[in-house]
Amino acid sequence: MCKNKTATESLMSASWNFAQLFQLTVALILTCVALKAIQLFQTRKKLLKGLRDFPGPPTHWLYGHIHMMGLQKELISIQKWTEEFPRCFPVWYGGFLAGLAINHPEYVKAVYSKGDPKCPIFYHGLIPWIGKGLLLLEGPKWQQHRKLLTPGFHYEILKSYVIPVAESVKVMLAKWETLSSQDNEVSVEIYNHVNLMTLDSILKCAFSFQSNCQMDRDNFHVKIIHDLAFLINERTLVPLYQNDFIYSLSSQGRWFHKTCKLAHLHTDKIIQKRQESLKAENKTLFKGKHFDFLDILLLTKDERGNPLPQEDLRAEVATFMFAGHDTTASGISWLFYCMAQNPEHQERCREEIKEVLGDQETIQWDNLGKLTYTTMCIKESLRLYPPVPLIARTLDSPLTFDDGRTLPKGFLVGVCIFALHRNSEVWDNPKVYDPMRFSPENSCLRHPYAYLPFSAGSRNCIGQQFAMMEMKVALALTLLRFELKPDPANPSIPVAQIVIRSKNGVHLKLKKLQ
Repeated sequence: MCKNKTATESLMSASWNFAQLFQLTVALILTCVALKAIQLFQTRKKLLKGLRDFPGPPTHWLYGHIHMMGLQKELISIQKWTEEFPRCFPVWYGGFLAGLAINHPEYVKAVYSKGDPKCPIFYHGLIPWIGKGLLLLEGPKWQQHRKLLTPGFHYEILKSYVIPVAESVKVMLAKWETLSSQDNEVSVEIYNHVNLMTLDSILKCAFSFQSNCQMDRDNFHVKIIHDLAFLINERTLVPLYQNDFIYSLSSQGRWFHKTCKLAHLHTDKIIQKRQESLKAENKTLFKGKHFDFLDILLLTKDERGNPLPQEDLRAEVATFMFAGHDTTASGISWLFYCMAQNPEHQERCREEIKEVLGDQETIQWDNLGKLTYTTMCIKESLRLYPPVPLIARTLDSPLTFDDGRTLPKGFLVGVCIFALHRNSEVWDNPKVYDPMRFSPENSCLRHPYAYLPFSAGSRNCIGQQFAMMEMKVALALTLLRFELKPDPANPSIPVAQIVIRSKNGVHLKLKKLQ
C-alpha cells in the first residue's frame, strides 16, 4: 500500500514538474515574442521618424511596397515613382525594413562624396556565391585588392584582348549565319547567345581558359549564373528569407546553396588549371611585364612573401567571372535591341564602321578610338538600360542633402541608376534614344553624376574599359554581317535580376547582309 502511494506521489510530482516546465517554456516563448515585437515596433518607429521628410508612394503597414515590386514589376514601379518623386522616395521591403531610393544627381553626389560601405542586406546574399572579392570587400583589404588588380586592366593588356574577343564574337555570328541560312530573315533570342559569347571572352582574356562554351549547348555555368541571379533577386522580395537560418530551410535556399557548390567546383577547376600552367612555365611577376587577371592573382605575394589565400583567389575569380560576363552580356544585348529599334542610328554606325575598318578582315585596337558615333550609341543604350540598376549603401554617419533634408546614421540608401538615367528633371525626353546627348558639345553640359553605368568615385567599375572595348568589337563585327530588326511578336520586357535582363528574352530579327 505504501509502495503504491509512493509511486502515485512520484507520478504526480513528475506530472507537476512537467506542467511547470511547460508553463515556463510557454512563458519564455511569449516573452521572446513580446521582446521581438517591441524591437520591431522600435525599428519601425525609427524608420518612420528618419524618413518623415521624404514623401513617397503609399505603403502597406506589413508588406510595404513588395506587392508593387513582385512578379518582376520593380522597374515599372520605380519609373512611375520617379515621375512623381524626381529626387528620392522611400521604399519599404515589408513593414520593418526600408531605404531611400535616390534618382537625382545632386542627391547622388552627396552619397558618393561620403564613401559609405555597401549595404549588407542587398549584397549579403551574394557572399555564398562570389565570396568577398573586390565587389564586396571594404576598407584596407579592398584598397589592397584594388591596387593589386588595376594593372590587369592596363591599356596594353586591353590591346591584347581585342583579338580573342573578336574571335568569340565571330563564333557567335557563325551560329547566327547557320540559323539565318534557312531563311533570309530569322527571329532569334539573342540574350543566351550573347551570354555565352561574353563568358567565352572573359575566360579567354582574364583567365587564359579555353572553354568552348559557345558550342556546348548544355553549358552548365551559364545556367548556374542565371539560376543564382534569379534566386538572389527572389530572396530580396521575401522578408522572412533575410534570415539565413529560415532561408536555409526553404526549398529555394537549398537550391541556392547546392548551385553555389557547383559554381565553386567550376571556379576551382579554372584556378587549378592555370596554376599548373604557370608552374610549368616557371613564371614570376616582374616590372614592365603585363599579365592577365588570373596571372596577377596567382603570382602576387604579400609583404611576408605569402600568396593570396585560396578563399581570396576563388572570391576574385568568381567575382570577375560574374561581373566580367553577365553585366557585359546585359549591355551588349540591350545595345543590339536599341539598334534594332532605331534603324537610322544602326545604319549610321554601320557606315562609320565600314569607313574605319576599310578592307581589314577583323577589327584592331587602333580602330576603336575612331568609332566616335558608334561609341555615342553605346553610351546612349547604357543610359536606357544600365546593366546594374541599383547600388546600395549603409550610412555610417548622417547625410545632409543640398536641399537641407537629412537622413540619420545607419539608414539604407539606394542609388537607383535606372531611375536616374530616365529622370525627366535630369534628361530631356529621357525615353527617346538620342546618341547626340553624348556628343562632345553636349557632354560638357551634363551633371557629372547624371550618368553612372559604371558607378562613380573610387569604387567605380575596374573593368569598364574592358566592357566598352567588348561592346565596340561586338557591335562592329555584328553590323558588318547582319541588319538587326525588332520582333513585334516578342517585345522585350526589362526586369531587375542583379543585372537588367528581359523577362521573356531579347528577340530580334536577323537579316544577313550580302
